[in-house]
Amino acid sequence: SSPSPVANIDHLILRVNDLAASERFYREVLGFRNEGTDGPFTVMRVDPHFTLQLAAYGTPGHEHYAFRMAKYEFDLCFARIRAMGVPFGGAFDQVGASTGPGEERGARGPGPTVYFYDPSQHLIEIRCDGPGAAGLDDSRSGE
Repeated sequence: SSPSPVANIDHLILRVNDLAASERFYREVLGFRNEGTDGPFTVMRVDPHFTLQLAAYGTPGHEHYAFRMAKYEFDLCFARIRAMGVPFGGAFDQVGASTGPGEERGARGPGPTVYFYDPSQHLIEIRCDGPGAAGLDDSRSGE
């Protein structure tokens, strides 16, 4: 059996340049839920155990964040990316090529990937587990 994790990420504070555009992007493109504010942060619910806290502190961008999704959610998100005209690529150096999904290795092994930029020029990756990999349930679950 595998060892228990030492820790999991509870939340990240993400510096952004335009709070309204970033909130809309993470809600409409990635499907995260806006849970309101906490002090200076706009709290976006990623999953039951993780939030992304948007902070309008300004940034040059260039951070990279990879979000693992069930295959069903990955497909829905990729469809929204294409429908909204967000430039994307199958690898980190192919954003704008409108190719993909690609396949790259993540913390749980190889799997399909799509890369694109958020409004603050952070490199965002969505990914799901490859065939035969244990992990997220592919069915859409209620919240």
